[in-house]
Amino acid sequence: MREFRSRRSCLSVPASNARAVAKAPSLPVDEVMLDLEDSVAEGAKAAAREAAVAALLGDGWGGRTRAVRVNGWQTPHTHRDVVAAVEGAGAALDCVVLPKCDSRDHVAALDLLLTQLERGAGLPVGRIGIEAQIESAAGLAAADAIAAGPRVEALVYGPGDMAASLGMRTVEIGAQPVGYPGADAYHYVLMRILVAARAAGVQAVDGPYVRIADVDGFRRDKARTAALGYDGAWVLHPAQVRAANEAFTPSPEEYARAEAVLAAYAAAASEPGGGRGAVLVDGQMIDEASRQVALAVVSKGRAARLASAPGAGGGDGRP
Repeated sequence: MREFRSRRSCLSVPASNARAVAKAPSLPVDEVMLDLEDSVAEGAKAAAREAAVAALLGDGWGGRTRAVRVNGWQTPHTHRDVVAAVEGAGAALDCVVLPKCDSRDHVAALDLLLTQLERGAGLPVGRIGIEAQIESAAGLAAADAIAAGPRVEALVYGPGDMAASLGMRTVEIGAQPVGYPGADAYHYVLMRILVAARAAGVQAVDGPYVRIADVDGFRRDKARTAALGYDGAWVLHPAQVRAANEAFTPSPEEYARAEAVLAAYAAAASEPGGGRGAVLVDGQMIDEASRQVALAVVSKGRAARLASAPGAGGGDGRP
């Protein structure tokens, strides 16, 4: 499995918007994604590539993951986007976001191109990861193969194109379709992406919430996907950043409990005579399944740089 990066908040920034690009490094997000695709007009693609390279080479990024969303293979722009980004700023580029990813072949083609460019630039082969955006019925059907593809670090849900691909009766990205009251029409899509991601050992990232001013609505929406097990979500505006970080970060109580479970299980397993496979923690029976649940919480907490509780943790629980 590739490196686990924290992706609680993934800020989507049009590379053609100089003001937004300049502000991005100052925001407390885990990832900044410089967009060359949907948010950039057709006539501005070339200039946006240059702007993305200049931004990647700039200062102030700290520990943030730096990504570029290229145009999909269905367009004539993909290879130009990738070549420009890697040849211009490959050492400063962590991931390429591949939109409209409909098959493992799309991932394989990007992997091959990245490998050639990394070699040509003298970069370690494989250092640039891929985030595959699932945005169509074909992509959803191929999610398992896509998630298992080379370099893939995360699957990203694309709600707008997905709704269009499925023929849903909605004109607002993420809104429930007309005539479908009292239930979540997107639950299967979200779970299908999540299961594919987890089966391949990669992350799952939710898509954007387009009502920028409705922070409470954003919070409710992302609390839902965080509860399912998603690792983070796209944010479109600084107002959404704090809510995203809070939604996808374990609470101090959850984190401390998970650390305690891992520590107790590790101690029981190391007892003389082969150890014990089950132990009581605050009146609750803990076994290997409990350890796996706790490990998932601790992994997210540590990726978000939460501190371990005094005396908790240990080598057994580290991701």
